[in-house]
Amino acid sequence: MSKSNRYICFNLGAQEYGVPLLSIKEVLALPEVTPIPQSPNHFLGIMNLRGNVISVMDLRIKIGVKSANTDETSVMILDLGSYLLGVVVDKINAVLTLNESDISERPILESTKSTDYIENVYRSKDQLVLLISIAKALSLEDQTHLSNQTIKAA
Repeated sequence: MSKSNRYICFNLGAQEYGVPLLSIKEVLALPEVTPIPQSPNHFLGIMNLRGNVISVMDLRIKIGVKSANTDETSVMILDLGSYLLGVVVDKINAVLTLNESDISERPILESTKSTDYIENVYRSKDQLVLLISIAKALSLEDQTHLSNQTIKAA
């Protein structure tokens, strides 16, 4: 079992998702965010994290999930290689170590919107957890916006 099989699981609305634990730098309560004019609607703005300016994206808006902020709403700080990104999620559930036998290939999906960010599916006890790539959820416009707004931590 390698470390790459560890995922942090979280909710967006009623659906549970997972991202590789190694891509997560930290998890915070929803911080104060400074809006940036003329940003895409799923970018809430920027935040200051110990001197680093980080863009904050609401993943719920990006993928079209209806939800509202609660006491459990969190921001995951992800290291996407060339920049850090804060991602708003409804609730952090757990860190799971997954067996390869419990992970299924990405299903073929017919959709008018891109679902390439869904990489695999984990069969939990009574539901399916979508294992996703945040980087693949970002459009070219999103990546350009991030490179203009975010300063990479040293």
